[in-house]
Amino acid sequence: MIDSKNSARRNANRLRWQRTTNALLCGTTLVTLPMIVHAQEANSGNDEEGAYRLSPIIVNAQSYADDDANSTVAQELWVGGKVGTSILDTPASVSVITEKEIEQRNASTTEEVLQYTPGVITDYYGTDDRNDYFKIRGFQATTYRDGLTLGSMRGVREEPFAYERVEVLRGANSTLFGPADPGGSVNFVSKRPKFERFGEGYLSYGSFDHKEAGVDVGDTLNADGTVAYRFTGTIRDSDREYDHSKDNNGFLMGGLAWEPTEYTSASVIFDYLKRDDTPNSGGYPLDQEYDRDNFFGEPGFNYHDVERSSITGQLTHDFNNGLTLRGNLRYSDLKDDFGYVYLTDSASRAGTVVDRDYFGSNSEAQELIGNAILQYDARFDRIDSSTLVGVEYRDASTDDSSFYGDTSPIDIANPVYSGAPSSLNVYTSNDQDYTTKSVFVTQNLSFYDRFIVTAGVRNDSLDVSSTNMAGVTDSDDFSETSYRGALTYRITDEISTYISQVESVAPPSIGVKPERGEQYEIGVKYAPFGMNALFSAAVYDLSKKDVTIAVVQDNGVIERETIGESRVRGLDLEVKAELTDNLSVTGGYSYMDSEVVRDDNAAREGNEFAVAPTHTASVWGYYSLTDIPMSVGLGARYTDSYYYDAANTSESDSATLFDAALSYQVVENTDLTVNVSNVFDEQHVVGTGTANYYNPGRAVTAKVSYQW
Repeated sequence: MIDSKNSARRNANRLRWQRTTNALLCGTTLVTLPMIVHAQEANSGNDEEGAYRLSPIIVNAQSYADDDANSTVAQELWVGGKVGTSILDTPASVSVITEKEIEQRNASTTEEVLQYTPGVITDYYGTDDRNDYFKIRGFQATTYRDGLTLGSMRGVREEPFAYERVEVLRGANSTLFGPADPGGSVNFVSKRPKFERFGEGYLSYGSFDHKEAGVDVGDTLNADGTVAYRFTGTIRDSDREYDHSKDNNGFLMGGLAWEPTEYTSASVIFDYLKRDDTPNSGGYPLDQEYDRDNFFGEPGFNYHDVERSSITGQLTHDFNNGLTLRGNLRYSDLKDDFGYVYLTDSASRAGTVVDRDYFGSNSEAQELIGNAILQYDARFDRIDSSTLVGVEYRDASTDDSSFYGDTSPIDIANPVYSGAPSSLNVYTSNDQDYTTKSVFVTQNLSFYDRFIVTAGVRNDSLDVSSTNMAGVTDSDDFSETSYRGALTYRITDEISTYISQVESVAPPSIGVKPERGEQYEIGVKYAPFGMNALFSAAVYDLSKKDVTIAVVQDNGVIERETIGESRVRGLDLEVKAELTDNLSVTGGYSYMDSEVVRDDNAAREGNEFAVAPTHTASVWGYYSLTDIPMSVGLGARYTDSYYYDAANTSESDSATLFDAALSYQVVENTDLTVNVSNVFDEQHVVGTGTANYYNPGRAVTAKVSYQW
C-alpha cells in the first residue's frame, strides 16, 4: 500500500538532497561503518552557501534511515552506513535493490533479488541449490556484508530478510574492497536499530508445502533514546520442486546501537543462520525433457547442513573539526557439509539405465576481519577535498575435505533407489590459512560544484598456506597494488556523467600469479527534479588478464601458466522510477560482447564466454489502485541464448519468464499478498554437462503480514 505521509516525507527529503548535492563515492568509503555527521548539520545553519555546495564525501545529515526502505528508488549508496553517498555522483555503474522492492517481488534468495538487475545473470545451475549462482558482466562477482568481504563465508546462501537493501557495483574494484573477482561486487546491508519503535510479523504458505514465519521488531531501550535494539528472525519448513527434497531454514539476528552524543555511535550485531536442505536434484537425463518433480539422485544421500554465526562491532567518532574515525570488526564461524548423487549421462547412451556419481564436501571456516579508517574533509574557496587513509586486516582459515566416486546406476524408466554409497573416496583434503594486510588511500577533489576528481590506491599483502591430506605444507605470499581514477562532471543539478578506470586483483592461489582485471567505463545518470527516479547508462571495456591456463611444454609436460586473457565489452541501461504515488517501474537492459582473447587451446580463441548471453532485459511494474486498497505487480525477464561451455559446442534457448504479485489490505496495517514466479511455468535447460538442469518452475506464495 502507498503511505502518503511517507511519500510526502520522501519528496521533501529528496528536494533537500538535490539541493545539497551530497556526495561522491570515495573509494574506501565502501568499507566504512555507519555514521551520522551531526557536525555538518550544525554547520549548515551558519553557512547557507556551504549547504548547496558539492561535497566529495558523505554529508547528508538530514537523511532518514528508512528513506530508501520505503521506496523502490535509491538515491544514495549506503554500503552499510546510515548516511548515504549520492548515486548520481558515484563514478561507477551501480544498482540498489531496496527492501521495498525485495518485498514487492517476495525474493527469497540472492538469485531472486538480483534477477531484475542489468548486467547480472542468475540461476544458471537450476536445481543445484547449494549456493546462489550469479555473474556480473560475464565474470564471477565477490560478495560483501556491510562493506567487508564475506571471504570464506561467500558460499553460503544468504537470507534476504536479514538485509534492508542489496547493492550491486558492476566491474573491477579492488581499490575499493581489496582482492575481488572482476565482474563486480554484491554488498548486503544489514538491518540495524532505528531509534524508534517499529515491528512487523508475517506468516506464509506456498507451493511445495512451503511454510514460513518471520518477525522484525525494534525500539529504544532507555529514556533519553541513546540505546536502541532490533531483533530479526525467520523460520521456514518447506520442500523443493523435486521429490525427496527439503528446504528448511532458520535465521536469528539481534542488534544494539548506542549513540551517547551527536558525534559518537557504536553498534554490535549478532546473527545465526542454520540450513537443513537438499543440495541437488541429481539432474535430468539428456535424451528428452522431464518433469521437474522427477528425482534421479539418492534420497538416502542428499543432504546439506549449514551453520554459521557472526558477531560484528562498529564504532564511529566525529572530532567536529573535519576529522572522522571509523572502525569495523567481524568474526564469523561456519560449518558447511553436503553430499549428493547425480547423473553422468551421455548423448551416446542406449537404453534407460544411466550411470551416476556421488560428490560432497565437509568444511569448517573461521574468519576475523576488521579495518580502521581516518577521513579528513576540508574546503578551500571553491574546492572541496576529502582524504581517506585506512588499514584492513583479515585472518581466515578453512579446513575442508572433498569426496567423489562412482555409485550404482539407475533405471530412469523405473527408478529404484539403492541407498547411500557404501564407502566414500576422499580425493582432496586441505587445511588453508589466509592472512591479508591492506593499506589504502583515496583522494577526492570537487572543483566549482561541477568537476569531481577521484584517485585511489590500495596495496594488499597476502600470505597463503595449505596443508594437504598427505601432511605436506605449501605456502606463498603476494603483494598486489591496484589503482582507481575517475572524473565526474555535473552537467546540471539533474545530470552527471563520468569516465573511470579501475582495477581488480582476484584472490590468489599458491604458486599461481593472481588474475588481474581492468575496466574502462563511461556513464551518464539522470535524476529529474519533481520525480523520484534515476536513469543510468554505461558503456564499458572489461578485461581479465593473467588468466591461469594449462600449457603443454616442449618436453610434453603440462604446466600451468598465466598467459590467458578474456574480455567483454558492453552496455548497461537501467531505470528505477516512481512515476506517480501509485506506479513504480524498474527496468534494465544489457548488451555483452564477450571474447576469449588468448587461451592454451587456439580453437577456443575468439569464443564467447560460457553463460554470457549477448542480450538480457527485464521490467517490473507495481501499481496501487486508488479506489480499493489493492496493489498489483507484473514483471518480465528475458535472457538471450548463451553457450553452456567454453568450447561453444552447445547453446541454450532464449527465454522470457513472467512474474506477478497481488497485495490487498485486509484491515489497517494488515496485508495479504500473493506472489507468483514463472507464471506460465516455462521450462528450459539453463545448464548441461553430464545431465540437464532446468530453470525453476512456477511457485505461488501467499503471505499475511502485520506492521506496527
